[in-house]
Amino acid sequence: MTLIKNTDNHYYNVARRNIRKYRLEATPKLTQQQLADLSDLSMHFVSEIESTKKEKTFSIATLGRIADALNVPLSKFFEED
Repeated sequence: MTLIKNTDNHYYNVARRNIRKYRLEATPKLTQQQLADLSDLSMHFVSEIESTKKEKTFSIATLGRIADALNVPLSKFFEED
Protein backbone atom coordinates (compact mmCIF):
# COMPACT_ATOMS: atom_id res chain seq x y z
CA MET A 1 0.00 0.00 0.00
CA THR A 2 1.30 3.44 -0.95
CA LEU A 3 1.12 6.30 1.51
CA ILE A 4 -0.20 9.53 -0.01
CA LYS A 5 1.94 12.33 1.38
CA ASN A 6 -0.01 15.34 0.09
CA THR A 7 -3.66 16.26 0.04
CA ASP A 8 -5.49 17.02 -3.20
CA ASN A 9 -5.54 20.67 -2.18
CA HIS A 10 -1.73 20.67 -2.10
CA TYR A 11 -1.52 20.03 -5.83
CA TYR A 12 -4.10 22.71 -6.58
CA ASN A 13 -2.08 25.17 -4.50
CA VAL A 14 1.13 24.30 -6.37
CA ALA A 15 -0.65 24.99 -9.66
CA ARG A 16 -2.18 28.21 -8.29
CA ARG A 17 1.20 29.59 -7.24
CA ASN A 18 2.77 28.71 -10.58
CA ILE A 19 -0.04 30.25 -12.62
CA ARG A 20 0.45 33.52 -10.74
CA LYS A 21 4.25 33.24 -11.06
CA TYR A 22 4.17 32.74 -14.83
CA ARG A 23 1.52 35.44 -15.30
CA LEU A 24 3.74 37.95 -13.50
CA GLU A 25 6.89 36.76 -15.31
CA ALA A 26 5.28 37.15 -18.74
CA THR A 27 6.69 39.84 -20.99
CA PRO A 28 4.93 42.11 -20.64
CA LYS A 29 3.57 41.23 -17.19
CA LEU A 30 -0.11 40.26 -17.48
CA THR A 31 -2.98 41.33 -15.28
CA GLN A 32 -5.59 38.78 -14.26
CA GLN A 33 -7.97 40.43 -16.73
CA GLN A 34 -5.48 40.08 -19.59
CA LEU A 35 -4.88 36.42 -18.75
CA ALA A 36 -8.64 35.87 -18.56
CA ASP A 37 -9.10 37.45 -21.99
CA LEU A 38 -6.28 35.38 -23.52
CA SER A 39 -7.59 32.13 -22.05
CA ASP A 40 -11.30 32.87 -22.62
CA LEU A 41 -12.11 32.74 -18.91
CA SER A 42 -13.67 35.32 -16.63
CA MET A 43 -11.38 37.54 -14.56
CA HIS A 44 -13.30 36.41 -11.46
CA PHE A 45 -12.48 32.76 -12.24
CA VAL A 46 -8.77 33.55 -12.81
CA SER A 47 -8.77 35.40 -9.49
CA GLU A 48 -10.33 32.39 -7.74
CA ILE A 49 -7.86 30.01 -9.38
CA GLU A 50 -4.90 32.06 -8.11
CA SER A 51 -6.34 32.44 -4.61
CA THR A 52 -5.09 29.90 -2.07
CA LYS A 53 -7.91 30.98 0.24
CA LYS A 54 -10.47 29.31 -2.01
CA GLU A 55 -10.90 25.59 -2.44
CA LYS A 56 -12.41 26.03 -5.86
CA THR A 57 -11.20 23.38 -8.21
CA PHE A 58 -10.41 23.74 -11.87
CA SER A 59 -10.03 21.27 -14.70
CA ILE A 60 -7.03 20.13 -16.69
CA ALA A 61 -8.71 21.75 -19.71
CA THR A 62 -8.75 25.08 -17.86
CA LEU A 63 -5.07 24.65 -16.96
CA GLY A 64 -4.36 23.88 -20.61
CA ARG A 65 -6.06 27.10 -21.74
CA ILE A 66 -4.04 29.11 -19.20
CA ALA A 67 -0.79 27.35 -20.19
CA ASP A 68 -1.47 28.12 -23.86
CA ALA A 69 -2.22 31.77 -23.03
CA LEU A 70 1.02 32.06 -21.03
CA ASN A 71 2.96 30.03 -23.61
CA VAL A 72 4.35 27.65 -20.97
CA PRO A 73 4.20 23.85 -20.88
CA LEU A 74 1.36 22.56 -18.72
CA SER A 75 3.87 20.53 -16.69
CA LYS A 76 5.42 23.77 -15.37
CA PHE A 77 2.30 24.36 -13.27
CA PHE A 78 3.13 21.28 -11.19
CA GLU A 79 6.76 22.10 -10.40
CA GLU A 80 7.37 22.68 -6.70
CA ASP A 81 9.85 25.21 -5.37
